[in-house]
Amino acid sequence: MVTNAHYDAAETQDPAVREAALFARLRSLLETSQAGAPALRQQLEGIAFASLIDRAALQQVPVIRKGDLLALQAKNPPFAGLSPVRPGALKRLLVSPGPIFDPEGRGDDWWGAARALFSAGMRREDIVHNAFSYHLTPGGHMMESGAHALGCAVIPAGVGNTDQQVEAIVALRPSGYIGTPDFLKILLDRLSATGAASPFRHALVSGAAFPASLQQEIAGAGIDAYQAYASAELGVAAYETTARSGLVVNEGLIVEIVRPGTGEAVADGEVGEVVVTRLVPEYPLLRFGTGDLSRVLSGLSSCGRTNIRLAGWMGRADQRTKVKGMFVDPAQVAAIGRRFPGLGRLRLVVGRDGAQDTMLLKAEAGAASDELRAELEVALQAATKMKGAVEIVALGRLPNDGKVIADERPVE
Repeated sequence: MVTNAHYDAAETQDPAVREAALFARLRSLLETSQAGAPALRQQLEGIAFASLIDRAALQQVPVIRKGDLLALQAKNPPFAGLSPVRPGALKRLLVSPGPIFDPEGRGDDWWGAARALFSAGMRREDIVHNAFSYHLTPGGHMMESGAHALGCAVIPAGVGNTDQQVEAIVALRPSGYIGTPDFLKILLDRLSATGAASPFRHALVSGAAFPASLQQEIAGAGIDAYQAYASAELGVAAYETTARSGLVVNEGLIVEIVRPGTGEAVADGEVGEVVVTRLVPEYPLLRFGTGDLSRVLSGLSSCGRTNIRLAGWMGRADQRTKVKGMFVDPAQVAAIGRRFPGLGRLRLVVGRDGAQDTMLLKAEAGAASDELRAELEVALQAATKMKGAVEIVALGRLPNDGKVIADERPVE
């Protein structure tokens, strides 16, 4: 039931009740899906479904990242054996750059966009201008399905044809905008240039940076704009609310923050890679690594929604770097950390001394010693097959930004 404050009661349920329901749904979904999805069975090899009772247990499941998905789909198109549903039974077969193929199921609001649109102020019988692409990629269809679930009428504008879009806006007077924030500015500028007033009052933006300066400009145009975090594989994963404090995770998803390059959860508040498990029968993605960095905010949102909140996009987690002709991966740095559990954050700084690449491992520790420094130098060489220096710093000294490898070589 839609209320004035929240889309439905699920958004305000007790967090412990939500968590138990999510993992019960996960176990049930795996029981019914894995028989028809060979890649899913392989991902779960050796793992008893009954053991997946909480987030700690979920860490048994390997993370699948976009590069893995691309390779799997190339071997077994279109959906790599991760979907138990025949392609012809789906609503749409979509293509993202890569190419990566994405299914769309036939359920209402299959992508979970309605909550984000509702939070942005859109309501039944509103007219919304959807400026996400409808050509092959999921964006336009994703947001349109959510708008239809709310009972909105949609102008399927797509991308480009700015003058024609302005004509439609002037004639049809949509109160809502869905699209990238930079294209919203283009439309506003073009409307102003033609002497037409903007009809937009609400906006849900995604797919591009929304800096404070642009936020102020959009707000100055009388538009209440909110951000959504979405992807072609996951639909809408999190969305901004009236609290203006982080992005609330969407219902039906299990979101973790892991150390980049690994599947290991970081401590609450630490920056790491966003990993999402999506519980839909047509495409039950388990522990999909988005490659995006974020962190979980403490406490509950003042808007009344009780799901966890993300701080928003904080960079990319893919920090794999070539040093002296060899790749160094964040997972190798994480392996060093596991050998020394008393350490805090680690950061491998890659630099240049003349024509030679250098490595400096900065490690947080309660106390520095020559013995610890020597042990870490040995561990660094064992992990990377290259020598590097070690600097021990005080606990809490390294920034909480999710960066495991910092390439500080000068750009030539």
